[in-house]
Amino acid sequence: MALERRSLAEVVTMTERYAVVVVGGGAAGLSAALVLGRARQRTLVVDAGEPRNAPAAHMQGYLSRDGMPPAEFLAVGREEIARYGVELVRDRVVEVAKGGDFAVVLAGGRTVRARRLVVATGLQDELPAVPGVAERFGRDVLHCPFCHGWEVRDQPFGVLGTSPNSVQQALMVSRWSKDVRFFLHAVAEEELSDEDLRRLAAAGVDVVPGEVAGLVTEDDRLTGVRLADGTTHTRSVLFVAPHAVPRTGLLERLGAELHETPFGAYPVVDATGLTTVPGVWAAGNAIGFGEQVVHAASGGYRAAAAIVGDLLMADLDAALRV
Repeated sequence: MALERRSLAEVVTMTERYAVVVVGGGAAGLSAALVLGRARQRTLVVDAGEPRNAPAAHMQGYLSRDGMPPAEFLAVGREEIARYGVELVRDRVVEVAKGGDFAVVLAGGRTVRARRLVVATGLQDELPAVPGVAERFGRDVLHCPFCHGWEVRDQPFGVLGTSPNSVQQALMVSRWSKDVRFFLHAVAEEELSDEDLRRLAAAGVDVVPGEVAGLVTEDDRLTGVRLADGTTHTRSVLFVAPHAVPRTGLLERLGAELHETPFGAYPVVDATGLTTVPGVWAAGNAIGFGEQVVHAASGGYRAAAAIVGDLLMADLDAALRV
């Protein structure tokens, strides 16, 4: 049922009503849902099932959950929110309209009402178009040394240059290995400043000009990086910097203000995740590229706590007006 075929009042009258709809069932969304459920707020989580960290076998750096498979983490989270009556549906939000409440339309045809929204839709990583990179991403083609550096420490590293910002990645991974080669690939040598070159040399990073043509594997493991000129460099780990594509379509349609960052445009939010649209909070990678799982969970908690207080004050003010 498309919103344009009925008035918002007609749609709202016909739909189920929730205190909060959480869009996205990753760490941020589930964390928000857990806090909301425990606060006795009727909550629906709409999850399209596309977690950013799905390619990774384990997540790291989350105190008490270090090394836990991402799928297991999400499964435990779903079990926990169910204890407090939170509903979860595998679907996708295709439209939201703001009236007195929000009318939320799902791809499956269901329409629900929500007094408040949490947008935790994350982002999508677009990988460089180098043969073998996508197939090995999350295994021995990696992007974050904080997530994976310990597990591959002291191995021969490669870093794929996709922009001048890749210099920072090459410098950073040198903390985990002293054998690092920075393959310029899409970065022209003249794009490197004298300061870049001095820092790379100080970190012991070898700079390798030329385009990367593909990866070399043996027994289902990375063994080398092959250049377009046919030369091969023995490497067992390759770090890449994906192009981040924020999933901000829903927020944009609601009229949320965005701000530009080196990693894309993200919503302007306050310390609790409240966007410039009244009643709409955002959390996790929906607000920034660098939100790790532990940050996302924290952001979901903060947003939920703020929403509980916001709804309380709204109800008290309404009661006083009677």
